[in-house]
Amino acid sequence: MNWLRNFTGRRLLWAAAVLACLSAAGPALAQARFAYSLDGTEVVDSQYGLVWRRCSEGQTWTASSCTGNPTSFTHEEALIYAQKQIGWRLPNIKELSSLVDATRYNPAIDGNAFPLTANAIYWSSSPDVRVPALAWSVDFGFGSVISTGRDTYGVLVRLVR
Repeated sequence: MNWLRNFTGRRLLWAAAVLACLSAAGPALAQARFAYSLDGTEVVDSQYGLVWRRCSEGQTWTASSCTGNPTSFTHEEALIYAQKQIGWRLPNIKELSSLVDATRYNPAIDGNAFPLTANAIYWSSSPDVRVPALAWSVDFGFGSVISTGRDTYGVLVRLVR
């Protein structure tokens, strides 16, 4: 039984050491993951092969950051808006939640790649199949994936392609 305790203890120490290394390398890993378009308006995510708009919809990229206030949408408004943006779309919940950085909060996203992201809920295109009146979203305040009423106004959008 002592061998089991020693083995388990060593595994826990090893796991803690790995987590510490990953946490310390977090910013470096994030920098390697994200690259920016020449004009700075887009983020290329090498991990998932996606291109994101750097600013929330309603904001404008100005040389080094996002300015202005994000636009609020209901889910239907967000879907319609995204369809009108040629070459862009509303991300599904897996894509949107891939932007969550669990080492950060308020907002739980890489602030270099996505400056001035609001501590708010962002729509995905994914419906909650259990309850038709709901759709999946991400609260970037704490990085939570949540189900939100489709008629809820005040939810933000970040587009992808």
